[in-house]
Amino acid sequence: MKKQPQISEERILAASWELLGEEGLEKFSLRRLADRLQIQAPSLYWYFKSKQALYQRLAGDVSRVILEEFRQEGGWKEQLTELAATVRNVLGRYPCSTQLMMMTLPHEPEIIRFTNRMLLCVESTPLDQAEKMQVVTTLVNYVYFFVLDDYQHERNIATMLKEGTGLPGDEMLHLMDTMHEQDVGLFRRMYTTGLFKLMGSDTAFEFGLKVILLGIEQVIKEHEQQ
Repeated sequence: MKKQPQISEERILAASWELLGEEGLEKFSLRRLADRLQIQAPSLYWYFKSKQALYQRLAGDVSRVILEEFRQEGGWKEQLTELAATVRNVLGRYPCSTQLMMMTLPHEPEIIRFTNRMLLCVESTPLDQAEKMQVVTTLVNYVYFFVLDDYQHERNIATMLKEGTGLPGDEMLHLMDTMHEQDVGLFRRMYTTGLFKLMGSDTAFEFGLKVILLGIEQVIKEHEQQ
C-alpha cells in the first residue's frame, strides 16, 4: 500500500515559495501546489481556506522576517533608511513577495506589526497622523516598486534568452533611428551611455531614497516653523 505523503503547514509554505520561484505568481495555483506536494488539492483546504488565505500567510511570514532583521536605532531618518534597506533585502530573497505584500490586506498579525513598526519610525516627528501614514506609505511603495521593477526586468531578460530571441539592444537602436530626434534625443543619450544599467542598482536605490527623505525633512521643517 502506497504511503500517504506527510503534509503540514510548514511544508505547504516551503513548497509555495519554491513554486513561486520557479513559475511566478501568474502560474501559481493550488492544484500545481498540490501536485508538488503529491497530495490531492482539497487536502490544502484543511490548512488554507483559499489561495488568498495562503497569500496572506506568505505575506505575513515576509513581514515577520523584516521585523526580525530590522534594527531600529537613531532618529526618524536613520530608522527609515534602515527600514527601506531591510525591506528591499528581504523582498529580494523571497520570490514574488513584493506582489504578495501589495495584494494582501493587513489581516495577519505580522502584517499589522510591520505597519505599526513603520509608523513608530516617525512617531516622534511633528507631522500629523495623516502625514505620518503618507510618509511610510510613500517610502514602502518606493521600495516595493523598485524591487518589483528589477524583478520583472530580470524575468523579461530570462524569457528572451529562453525563447532564443536574444536581447533587445539592436532592435532598440534601430527603433530609435526611425524616430524624430526631438522625441528620442535624451532617451538615446541615456541609453547609449549606459545610464539605464543603473536601474535596479544600489546607487539608484540610495538616490531615490535620498530624494524621499529630503522631501520628508522639508515637510518636518515647515511644521517646526509654524
